[in-house]
Amino acid sequence: MDPVLTGFIVYLVLILVVGFVTVRLTKTLSDFILAGRKLGPWVVAFSERASGESAWLLIGLPGLALASGYNAIWPAVGCCSGILFSWLVISRRLRVNTERLNALTLPDFFEAQFEDKSRSLRVVSTIIIVFFFTLYVAAQFLAAGKVLNATFGMSQLAGMLLGAAIILFYTIMGGFFAVVWTDLFQGVIMVCTLVILPVAGIIELDGLNMMNKGIAEIDAGLLSLGGGQTGWAMISSILGGLAIGLGYMGQPHLITRFMAIKNPNELKKGTVIAITWALLAFFGAVFVGITGLSMFGSDFFADTEKVMPVMATTLMPAWIAGIMISGAIAAMMSTADSQLLVTTSAISEDIYHQMMNKKADQKTLVILSRLAAIAVGVIAFILAITAEQLVYWLVLYAWAGLGASFGPSLLLTLWWKKVTRQGVLAGMIVGTVTVLVWYNVPVLKNFIYELIPGFFLSLIAVWAVSLGTQKRY
Repeated sequence: MDPVLTGFIVYLVLILVVGFVTVRLTKTLSDFILAGRKLGPWVVAFSERASGESAWLLIGLPGLALASGYNAIWPAVGCCSGILFSWLVISRRLRVNTERLNALTLPDFFEAQFEDKSRSLRVVSTIIIVFFFTLYVAAQFLAAGKVLNATFGMSQLAGMLLGAAIILFYTIMGGFFAVVWTDLFQGVIMVCTLVILPVAGIIELDGLNMMNKGIAEIDAGLLSLGGGQTGWAMISSILGGLAIGLGYMGQPHLITRFMAIKNPNELKKGTVIAITWALLAFFGAVFVGITGLSMFGSDFFADTEKVMPVMATTLMPAWIAGIMISGAIAAMMSTADSQLLVTTSAISEDIYHQMMNKKADQKTLVILSRLAAIAVGVIAFILAITAEQLVYWLVLYAWAGLGASFGPSLLLTLWWKKVTRQGVLAGMIVGTVTVLVWYNVPVLKNFIYELIPGFFLSLIAVWAVSLGTQKRY
């Protein structure tokens, strides 16, 4: 049997075993959504990082670096900054307050924090989560198809089917327990792949100087941090890359990890683990694309997002390449499973349990969550089949929508005593509408990344409406 295929099959078997083992641990909705708040800092940190970076990190970012050279450094800088900010500023206060309010989800938290009898915060936040996460999961399925097509010659459709089936299986079986423990394993594979592969590429090219010489022969502009661009095009690309970091505090599948840690005091240790992982992984991903550019040239790939699996099979022994290919699939799985879980919890807990059937027993809620996961997975798969965009841009669209909708509202709720229910609601709506409009109007989309106006207009809306709706005594 092909050693690459052998390594990949071993990885899949391990993932499926986790699903079978963790199904026995999932007895209540709290177990399914938050693992009963029983997790340690290593599991939480690796799960948050693996879930946060998806196929975008191993497929999308190297593809961007192949196309734009050193200009791809800016998303890495922005993401690492955003990760650090989220762990330092959001994690502890969110963990303490959600336990105090007995909130299992982000919509739960907003409703309980503001004693929202109108249920508007819960309904609006749930709609936003379901909409953008379905797009996000579709991007992960699309990435699975690309990786398996580039590696094994499997049709892209068959690769998408395989990836979707595996994710749905272990998420449905084990819930949050399955997700976080597979994330730990997946996170290790991801960071090892992104450290080893560019180092091997640089060695193959006889050092950094020869790597850069090869790039200069293709296009000297790609050696600059502006990617050969000038004027507003350069400024816009730099700001867009840095702005990705604004989205971290508004991603429900990431902040759920903060809520699940057993002891809030262990979040300090988790912060160190998470930022170390991020620095190694992000800059490794950029150099995968840059070394690939020097090795193969800019015209070698019809689809730049296949550079990582091609480099793995070119540079590594077959069995190691198999593990690295598994790393790309791991990145996709670790994000898609988390997003499926948050989406299904929004349906089962935030809509059905809290608004339709308060007396529903735990067994019914877990079954409903599993059925909702299947439904969302099917819809996401259909979207993936029809997607015409690259994984990189599809992910950034969903990322912007979630970051602009929830980031400013959550930040001010945790740190500003004057924030009101009306302010948070306004922030969610303004952030969502801005991203939707900006992304779909070409002149605006080409001007600057939609997360920037979406985030800051949302922030202004929360602040202004909160001041205008303060209770007067």
